[in-house]
Amino acid sequence: MRMSDRPILEVTDLSVEFFVDGEWIAAAEGVNYTVGRGEVLAIVGESGSGKTQTSMSLLGLLPSNGRATGSAKLDGKELIGLTGAPMRRVRGKEIAVIFQEPMTALNPVYTIGFQIVETLRSHFDLTPKAAKARAIELLTMVEIPDPERRFDSFPHQLSGGQRQRAMIAQALACEPKLLVADEPTTALDVTVQAEILKLMRDLRSRIDCGIILITHDMGVVADMADRMIVMKDGKVVERGDTVEVFEHPQDAYTQRLLAAVPYFGNPRTDFEMPSVDYSAAPVVQATDLVLKYPRRGKQPEFTAVEGISFHISPGEVLGLVGESGSGKTTVGRSLVGLQPVASGSLLVGGIEMRGAHARKLRPLREKVGFVFQDPGSSLNPRLPIGESIGEPMYLHRKLRGKALSDRVEELLDSVQLARSFRNRYPHELSGGQRQRVGIARALALEPELLVADEPTSALDVSVQERVLALFHELQQSRGFACLFISHDLGVVEQLTQRIAVMHKGRIVEIGPRDEVAHDPKDDYTKRLVSAVPVPNPTEQRLRREERDRLIEQSRLAAGHRP
Repeated sequence: MRMSDRPILEVTDLSVEFFVDGEWIAAAEGVNYTVGRGEVLAIVGESGSGKTQTSMSLLGLLPSNGRATGSAKLDGKELIGLTGAPMRRVRGKEIAVIFQEPMTALNPVYTIGFQIVETLRSHFDLTPKAAKARAIELLTMVEIPDPERRFDSFPHQLSGGQRQRAMIAQALACEPKLLVADEPTTALDVTVQAEILKLMRDLRSRIDCGIILITHDMGVVADMADRMIVMKDGKVVERGDTVEVFEHPQDAYTQRLLAAVPYFGNPRTDFEMPSVDYSAAPVVQATDLVLKYPRRGKQPEFTAVEGISFHISPGEVLGLVGESGSGKTTVGRSLVGLQPVASGSLLVGGIEMRGAHARKLRPLREKVGFVFQDPGSSLNPRLPIGESIGEPMYLHRKLRGKALSDRVEELLDSVQLARSFRNRYPHELSGGQRQRVGIARALALEPELLVADEPTSALDVSVQERVLALFHELQQSRGFACLFISHDLGVVEQLTQRIAVMHKGRIVEIGPRDEVAHDPKDDYTKRLVSAVPVPNPTEQRLRREERDRLIEQSRLAAGHRP
């Protein structure tokens, strides 16, 4: 890593405000920091702390009711107040952004290749042929499989990890001086996340750019950052060398933030798991289960899950982990009848799911609850949350009037939300509050089984801690069985008695939590465990070296295979 004496970016007394209801509301106040060439500065904090808005102000990307004051100099050039053509020359060429959600940041009606070519030709005098060659070179550099074919793919035709790589390729097209990475790994599996972080480490040294890493994932900070600043309520409350801050945090907020991080290999002692009677009749029994997606147009039939067997006992939480495309969510969907069973057997609450028709599945709706990954899109935006929570009881239990109202208030109490929230709409709640509403709705009918599909993946660590504590408390008091689907092994380790690992549609390992997490037998499970970032810079460096060794060992074995 090479750093010049003069920083690439100097931010001084930067403040961001928004005009709301006739007054200016501060989102960030008096922020100061520098970024050197080849250096990674992490900006961490909860949602609403101002970390994203301060970074977007560097590029003039604030909403129309926002304004920025202070100074931000890129190689001596003032960015605050820059507009029009001068700012357009900066965007993409001198400062590039990797946005949090590539599916919404990439244009859905243009191919990946077209969007990279557009970036190149906006800043350089290139022929279409030369721009295409450079775009394919960039896609190759970020290790997208079959880059020539993917050049003509639309964003929806790529996986989450591939879309993130395509966005990185576009961001690096003009070899910027500064890269702003806003939550670049939030919804990625640990293996894909590790690959993306490795790619960013390689590229920062290759093009010697400074990187601002905005994230709430302390494992990612430990893996990537040289220095870090911690923001709360729009102000910087702590700054320093990453190792220093992790080992000796000074501010009380930083201490709470680090304490809230699920630490893989060190499960919380206050989450004591109850013993499970495995001799009791299981709530879920899958035997040689096969799940397929039918042929659609030119797309052939696809087997998502191939002959897996597992069970979930009453009161047990089974963690299901694996990469995107491994079949985790498909299994979860099959438990609630959203995915038909192609062959094998699947018993849920005593009901055989194979060949089950709609009338036979109706009683199952009362026995199984589902907590979705994104409560913002799974809750009806036109209904107040009280109606959303009450709807299952209205339909299945025929509750009306005061009885229904009282039950809704009981559920709000159980998920620690004020009763007044029943009249609010989903967009008026934070992510953590919406997730609690999703849990309340899923538990409305007191189900025997709860399917939780990535319920905390997009939450800040402190909000995630509260949701996980609530989930654990409810599971203890209600005693429901649960399939907990997640790519975060640190979270799975906190809540489960057993862990099942899926890879390419098969369960490659299943067993007690501590055994799978700390003494894995399957090679894939070993790679998965080694990819989990831990919030400790020193330990994380050792884990990264071990993971690189395992990957190299796997490549050598594949190269010698006949």
